[in-house]
Order: sequence, then C-alpha cells, then structure tokens
Amino acid sequence: MDQRWRPTVNEREFIEQALQSDLRVDGRRPFDFRKLTISFGREDGSAEVLLGETCVMGYVTAQLVPPYKDRPNEGTLAIFTEFSPMADPAFEPGRPGEAAIELGRVIDRGLRESRAVDMESLCVVAGKHVWAVRVDLHILDNGGNLIDAANIAALAALSTFRRPECTVGGDDGQQVTVHDPEVMDPLPLTIHHLPIAVTFAYFGDGNIMVIDPTYKEEAVMGGRMTATINSNGDVCAIQKAGGEGVMSSVIMQCLRIASVKAADITSKIKTKVDKYTTEKALQKVKRTPAIVAKEVNVPDVTMKESTHSAMENQTSKAPNDGQQISEGDENHQNTKMISTLTADRTVKHKQTPTSVGGPSNWDPYSKGVSLSSLRISRLPDPPAVANDEKHEDAEPMLTESNPEVKSVSNSGSAGESDEVKESRSPESLVDAVKPKHKRKKKQHGKS
Repeated sequence: MDQRWRPTVNEREFIEQALQSDLRVDGRRPFDFRKLTISFGREDGSAEVLLGETCVMGYVTAQLVPPYKDRPNEGTLAIFTEFSPMADPAFEPGRPGEAAIELGRVIDRGLRESRAVDMESLCVVAGKHVWAVRVDLHILDNGGNLIDAANIAALAALSTFRRPECTVGGDDGQQVTVHDPEVMDPLPLTIHHLPIAVTFAYFGDGNIMVIDPTYKEEAVMGGRMTATINSNGDVCAIQKAGGEGVMSSVIMQCLRIASVKAADITSKIKTKVDKYTTEKALQKVKRTPAIVAKEVNVPDVTMKESTHSAMENQTSKAPNDGQQISEGDENHQNTKMISTLTADRTVKHKQTPTSVGGPSNWDPYSKGVSLSSLRISRLPDPPAVANDEKHEDAEPMLTESNPEVKSVSNSGSAGESDEVKESRSPESLVDAVKPKHKRKKKQHGKS
C-alpha cells in the first residue's frame, strides 16, 4: 500500500493559487533555495547536508580492485543510495525503489559524464590495480528535493575524502603496498569542477515553475526537471522525469537561473571545505611540542638572536684569550727557570734578590741583585763555588769601588782549573791582569 502523503483538493488549490501570486507555502520566492547547512564528520570523506527539512548524509570509501578491460588506466566511481523508512514511511526497506534508482543515476551521470573526478589519477598499476571510489548516500529525512541535497552531500564528501598513499615495488614491480595515514599522509581526490544539481518543479500547464520544491509541492507538481551545471555555466546533465511538457524557451530560462544558483552553492561548498581543512591542519599542529609555537613569537626570536650574537662574540674572543694564556704560560715558564737559577745563587750567597717578571725587568744596578749573580746566570752550567763568608760579604763593596778587581776576585773564587778556563774562553780577565803584575815586579827589581 502506498503511504505517500496525498494532499486534499483544498490544499492543492491553495498551493496552486499561491504560486500564481508568486507566493509559496513556506514564504519563499519562486526562485529561492531553502537554508543550506553543510557539516562534516570526524573522519575524512563524511558530510551531512541539511536543506530545509531534508537531511542527507554522504560517506566515501575506496579500495583497490582490478580495472575494466576497456579502461585499464582509469579508476571507478559508483553512487549507492539508501532510502530508510525512518526518512519517509513511503520508503520500503530492502530492494531500492524507483526513486532510489533515479536519484543514484542522476547524481552519477552528473559526476561521471562531466569528468568532474579525474579517474586516471586513481590508477596504481595499469591493468591490475586501480582505486574504486564508492559514495554511499543515506536519506535521513525526506523534506522534498532529495536530488539537490544528495548531490551537495556527495560533492562535499568527495572534496574532503583522502585516499591512502600506496607504493609499487617488488621484484616484478607489480607489488602494491598501502601505507597507514600515520606513516604517509593520505592524498585527496583530483576534482576539476563541482557539478551542482538544480531541480525545477512545474505547475499547471508548465507556465509556473519553482526551484527547490518541498515535500508538499512535489505532491502537487505536474512535472520536474533537474539541470546539473557547474560554476562556469557548463551544462553537465539534464534529467526530465516525465510529467507535463516544457517549451524550449522555458528550459533555456531554467538553465540561466541554474547557472547563477550553481555558482552560489559552489562558493558555499568551497568555503565549508576550506574551513574544515584548516581545522584539520590546526589539530595536527597542536600535536607538535609547544617549543615550535614559542619560536614564532617575536620576543623569543629577538632573544635567540641576542644569544647568538653573544656566542659569536665569545667565539671571536676565544682565540685572543688563548693567545693571552699562551703568552702568560711562556712568561711563567721563563720566570720559573730564572727563579730556579736565582734560588741557587741566593743559597750560595745567602742573599734574597727580589726578581719579579722576566729578565727584561731586571736592573743590574739594583741594590738587591749582585753583579756576580747576573754574570753567573749568563753561564750555561755554573760550577760549584766554595768561598768564605767573609769574601762573599766583601764582594758587593768591591764591585761598587772597582769592577775590574771584582772580576778578578770572581775569577779566582770560581775555583775552576786553568784547563777549564782555557777551554771556555781563550783569554780571561786573569790572563789580562798577569802581565801588569809582572811588569810591576820587574820595575821594583830594576829599582
């Protein structure tokens, strides 16, 4: 038994008289759409469209299948509809009725015949593996004009669908590996344009027409025509499902109106899809560590630049510091060597000469440093000297009065053998003095 709602005579006359006055039952104008709401699910490829009281949900899936023999390089696209008794008591469960078959064919013709989806991009291995895309349309509530609502749901779901990434390998190059979304990012479908279905309802003799008929208007209308047009004005498909005949001039008028409505609906779909894509991208960014977000801030960037410049200054100063340290080490070693030599002299002469710094800072005429110690320090290997304390105490006085006498005393106090002296210096001070003494002795002898 047909449970479709049937209007009474009074309801039919009221709707027709209102349309003649350019009025509709819900208060719209003849060429106005109902409120359109598009929402997306948590998973990619799912969308729910609410057009007035009509609610349709679309869900897209894909799997690898062998291609058709006549088209080995192209994937496949299939539309499946499900009319649930929950949406309308007239829908029967089980086998799809005429309305379900007509709905699927109209949407499939608009998508496939216009080549809206690039089928060649769905090919993985020519002749063996291609992607088969399936669009399931579930009618949740029948408030009229199911074709337009289902078409928008299919386009929205296809726009947000992401198929898994796959690679081809193996010994023969025919082995296909499908990667998880966590390993490799899924890929979107290549959609060239969005074919929008716009349905017109005719009343009377076909002179009255409206867009987006409601459930009650569909029960009263005499005919219906669906024009599928994209935003560029290209006609993708036209479906005239019997009923009253329509003149060609009226059809051209409908196409002009449909092109304007298609551009408006296309902009709404793209806006919703872009918003959904942006939200998904933000969710991925939130999963990353908080350090990435801090690096974007201007204060952090300036701080890092300052620290970087400070590090560069430190690195530039590092070689100079190393040179200073090396120079200090050399001075320290020289001072240490000199201090060891002076320490030996001080022990021998029981004096405490104050020597600070390198040899360049020594004053040979200072009170605390004796000339003998300076002369001895010039020798590479000073010999051991054993002199009396009295002679050592008297040595500074001799050096101040007569430096030549002091040199003689130093040479005598050294205790070195004549052979060593001759080996070190061919002519010493003692040799130069001896002739003078001999001359004095000779003069005394003559006198």
